[in-house]
Amino acid sequence: MWVGGISSASRPRFLDGGSILKALGLGLCALLLCVTPVIARASSADPAVELEKQLASMQKDETVISFFAGHRWLLHDPRFSKVAHARLSAAQRHLRLAREKATKARRALERRKLVRRMASLNAHPRQAICAVFKDYCGEALRVAHCESRFSTTAQNGQYLGLFQMGTSERRLYGHGPTALQQSHAAHVYFVRSGRDWSPWSCKPW
Repeated sequence: MWVGGISSASRPRFLDGGSILKALGLGLCALLLCVTPVIARASSADPAVELEKQLASMQKDETVISFFAGHRWLLHDPRFSKVAHARLSAAQRHLRLAREKATKARRALERRKLVRRMASLNAHPRQAICAVFKDYCGEALRVAHCESRFSTTAQNGQYLGLFQMGTSERRLYGHGPTALQQSHAAHVYFVRSGRDWSPWSCKPW
């Protein structure tokens, strides 16, 4: 039917409250469908993967929260208030949970990096010695080379390890199978004896 030269089929249609609510609900559900699966799947044993998933989840939650920050009238309009509050509360809860999991994942990553670093140091006695003795690295390397040729399993009677520490010294200052443990023990002994290498038969000069 033509009215004033305009087809009734082409006239703009205005949505009523129910249609707006339906459209709003579908839009918010689409947002939440992006959010919820990320949280549900974010249970990987790999902290790097876990962190990535939680950061993605946080981004989705923040999108929902940002939407309501820009459309606060939805929270107060009686037609939409109940749905809007429910969606906003869910996003806020998910965001808190994702942040907690992301923090745990970051800590796990830091622990893993530390373990790998320590393993690397333990695998290379020279690096372990320098990491522990710092400014005295050069002197400590010369002493350890003279005492054990950088062998953590070197033994000469009661004297063991990189720095060939005796039984009483190991009891007082510690010992262990790794280069890092032996370096720490030797460093404590070195500091307490005056930093002059007097307890060792090998000297760095």
